[in-house]
Amino acid sequence: SPVPATTETATRRQFCRWPCQCPRAPPRCALGVSLVTDGCGCCPACARQRGQSCTEADTCDSHRGLYCDYSGDTPRYEIGVCAQIVGVGCVLNGVRYKNGETFQPNCKYNCTCINGAVGCVPMCTNSRPPLVWCPNPKLIKVAGKCCEQWVCDDSRKIRKTSPRHISSAAYEGEDEAWQKNCIVHTSPWSPCSKTCGLGISTRISNDNDQCRLLKESRLCNMRPCEVDITQHIKPGKKCLAVYRANEPMNYTISGCVSKSPYRPKYCGVCTDNRCCTPYKSKTIEVRFQCPDGTEFSWKFLWINACFCNLNCRNPNDIFADLAHYYDYSEIAN
Repeated sequence: SPVPATTETATRRQFCRWPCQCPRAPPRCALGVSLVTDGCGCCPACARQRGQSCTEADTCDSHRGLYCDYSGDTPRYEIGVCAQIVGVGCVLNGVRYKNGETFQPNCKYNCTCINGAVGCVPMCTNSRPPLVWCPNPKLIKVAGKCCEQWVCDDSRKIRKTSPRHISSAAYEGEDEAWQKNCIVHTSPWSPCSKTCGLGISTRISNDNDQCRLLKESRLCNMRPCEVDITQHIKPGKKCLAVYRANEPMNYTISGCVSKSPYRPKYCGVCTDNRCCTPYKSKTIEVRFQCPDGTEFSWKFLWINACFCNLNCRNPNDIFADLAHYYDYSEIAN
């Protein structure tokens, strides 16, 4: 038979309120604390950690194997304490770890035991192999440092400074950026979809408030289709790296014209098997105005400099970025 409700259980506090009223921006959680939807199914909230109080609204961090233990708050069962779910521990290299325990088996990995399974995150993520300028890269152990570093083992061909066609960020290795409990990652821009005329370049980035991987686009114009750039190549030369028109012009999209004129640089052409691609560029914002008076903006590739090389990539080759470095001869004059 059902147990009659006491005064205490009948007056149990309700922590959830509907309709939901959430702040404009999600909260900033401490490093390693999950950003989850609250127990009311309403708003983003920082998950409660082991030993902290919890309610029907303030949920415990399930990613760390925690649950809300209400046993200490009888008979109302109103406020509990986040406790570890009893689960299977892990054994790694002869060492036993408890369920939910975070550990470092060595300096290269940070691991967590989750119900018998070990998940690890690599700590050495900044090292990248030398790019075009190094014919024989290799990983070496550096004294006093945990992570190996790439070096070029042919000292006769090492350039003491960053090659002109490689950005300093790519040469030195970019540090991982942290934003609201996620590692910010932005892929390189893809090659322009057209070798001449107006095309599209895309990339993937999670540099946003939701840390969601989104596809970004920008317009690009590698070279004009109506100009024969080969006529501008100097006698005795096989390539013209950069071409620039004499007069400024306005960009046009579907009848809408850029509000400001521009005098862009274009990548040139070669009469041999080499192709010219940008090595110094940036993204600018171009404002367009339409005949009906409306306005809109588009991101646009602005070329500062190009170099001619043998690495002529197919814009539709999704495996092109898997190659970290190329043969030294491709940048030879």
